[in-house]
Amino acid sequence: MQRCDWAEHADSLMTAYHDQEWGVPTTDERKTFELLTLELMQAGLSWQTVLNKRDHFRQAFDNFEVTKIARYDDQAVQRLRHDAGIIRNRLKIAAVIHNAQVLVAWHQQGQTLNDWLWAYVAYQPIVHRYATMAEMPTQTPLAQQISKDLKKADFRFVGPTIIQSLLQALGIFDDHLAGCQVHHIQ
Repeated sequence: MQRCDWAEHADSLMTAYHDQEWGVPTTDERKTFELLTLELMQAGLSWQTVLNKRDHFRQAFDNFEVTKIARYDDQAVQRLRHDAGIIRNRLKIAAVIHNAQVLVAWHQQGQTLNDWLWAYVAYQPIVHRYATMAEMPTQTPLAQQISKDLKKADFRFVGPTIIQSLLQALGIFDDHLAGCQVHHIQ
């Protein structure tokens, strides 16, 4: 089976992510927060590094339950900072906790991150069929706008490149290459 360049000769973890998850429309709030967290943790690193640590991230961050993470105290931060199974960057850990706190406030007002993000595209995925990875942008005007709006809403570590990757991961963008045989949206 032909896949996108980045998954063509990848290990089984990356191949499974590509084939079964990347570009699949996601409407689950917990999963949306998980992917936001993993994308911000990936900044400056490879996606393979994050995928290799994903199961441990789930354990360390209470399966990405925002209400639990929003209550993390200094002791929880220290536990995370000493956990070799995750990316231990102090600023990234603080951003995850802060973003969870923002989301808890949203949830109390009846707003979800998932609905908020999907509303930008009227709940219809945007399908791109780039011929090569070189043609695929690292950020689009939509990712730039969402990044700007998330920052206004007080989210952290949500630059346009991170948001572009998040939109792809959530299936808001289906960016499988034209030659890829894995298409979640026709």
